[in-house]
Amino acid sequence: MAKRYDAIIIGAGHNGLVCAAYMAKAGRKVLVLERRHLVGGATVTEELNPGFKYTVCSYVVSLLRPHIIADLELPRFGFELLPLDGTLTPSHDPGRHLIRWHDSGRTRLELMKHSAKDAEAYERFGKKMFHMGMAVRDILGTPPPDPTSLSPGNLMDLAKVGRGFGRHGSKNLYDLAKLMTMGSADYVEQFFETPPLLATLSASGMIGTNLGPRSPGSAYVMLHHYMGEIDGQFRAWGFAAGGMGGVANALAASARHFGAEVRTEAPVDHVLVENGKACGVVLQGSGEEIRSSAVASSCDPRLTYGKLVEQEHLPEDFKEKIRRFRIRGSSGKVNLSLDALPEFTCLKGKSKEEVRAHLSGAISLSPSIEYLERGFDDFKYGRFSRKPYMDMMIPSLIDPTMAPPGKHVVSMFVQYAPYQPAEGTWDDHREAFGDAVIDVLEEYAPNIRDIILHRQVLGPADMEKTFGLTEGNIFHGELSLEQLFFLRPTPGQSGYKSPLKGLYLCGSGAHPGGGVMGAPGHMAAKEMMRTV
Repeated sequence: MAKRYDAIIIGAGHNGLVCAAYMAKAGRKVLVLERRHLVGGATVTEELNPGFKYTVCSYVVSLLRPHIIADLELPRFGFELLPLDGTLTPSHDPGRHLIRWHDSGRTRLELMKHSAKDAEAYERFGKKMFHMGMAVRDILGTPPPDPTSLSPGNLMDLAKVGRGFGRHGSKNLYDLAKLMTMGSADYVEQFFETPPLLATLSASGMIGTNLGPRSPGSAYVMLHHYMGEIDGQFRAWGFAAGGMGGVANALAASARHFGAEVRTEAPVDHVLVENGKACGVVLQGSGEEIRSSAVASSCDPRLTYGKLVEQEHLPEDFKEKIRRFRIRGSSGKVNLSLDALPEFTCLKGKSKEEVRAHLSGAISLSPSIEYLERGFDDFKYGRFSRKPYMDMMIPSLIDPTMAPPGKHVVSMFVQYAPYQPAEGTWDDHREAFGDAVIDVLEEYAPNIRDIILHRQVLGPADMEKTFGLTEGNIFHGELSLEQLFFLRPTPGQSGYKSPLKGLYLCGSGAHPGGGVMGAPGHMAAKEMMRTV
């Protein structure tokens, strides 16, 4: 007799693995099915060039919820977080750069070199973002209540959210309301005047979006990224030992430890539906049927409801909402193997130890808001940014196992790249996009071309093909106001259940959204265990 499961999880991305681990820990019989040869989805490390390990897509840890790390005992299964200290914004000029350290005192001294006003305002800005982030963070681990429901349980949830907001003071709530509809550049200009500081802060509001720094709503995306937390330190970022695959591998090991099965190279063709209920899946190729009491998809809403579920099983109005769900990708990734360390002009004259310290955190190529906005202008008309914004890391400086001795790997998140270019296909533009990235990097580190051993260039179309991200959207859908909280992915369907009985959504397309967070997977597991 064929084995039957309490739950099948489609996709071994980090949220799918979190969902599986929690359910298995609670005694449910769980199977995870992953179409690729390795777990992790976009949270992977791959050795694409011998000896050089790439964090191919996602590349930093900040939003992963601390309680998930503790509940699933991830350090026991090899998870190790290496703190990042410093965000360097280089210039073209020798000895001139902006760097912000995790230590506020050091940062203040650095900012004084640029603007006494900005040095004074930085602490005020940090406190403001802290209070707004803490107010929003309270709902990251709470299923979104339905504002239209008068059920006692829902009213209690609404009151709980209200009390959480109220703890942070009415002034901060007014500021939060403004921030939710502002552009990130407009918001930070209320505090600062130094162009590289303004650009580097506001750039985090563009990441993974179809928004520019002055687009309304980008300030919330900035806040979303501001809510990183490591070991109780707010606004902290880290690098997973072994790359981002270290996160996925630890989650998979935890899930297996608690009893879940994880199968790779097992692509799902469609969800099996009988008598109006999801009751399993059918695999591609073999046609193998696997039965379960419930199915959860960690894929994005468009892929889940548009391809994995046969359309006759979904209501027409729901299908129309999913078709209107905004999911267009805008990001690229360029990964490099290097023969040596890049020599940044702005760090000339510093000791070897100082150079390594400055390059061991984030490196933001964001000289001004105008620079960022011009890059967005290219994207609006179907072109990749000829002068792109880049968020860069050198993982081998943080974890030497990422490259052979004396060599290095570079990870560059790039904004913007179109899913469908105005002319031709992405295949026609991929290498030119990679060249544009290297051209910009060369302006800051003139030796870069001479030391490149290998490069990998990914655009949204590549992310869709390789990782199953519809249109290459790294968040499984825009983090825009109309697609957040009780509106994610659609009004009335924000609580992880779907219109099809027995089918759940546990990926980043559900509340609270994207990033390597794990919260959607955890809350979906709790919802499923009410009936499974």
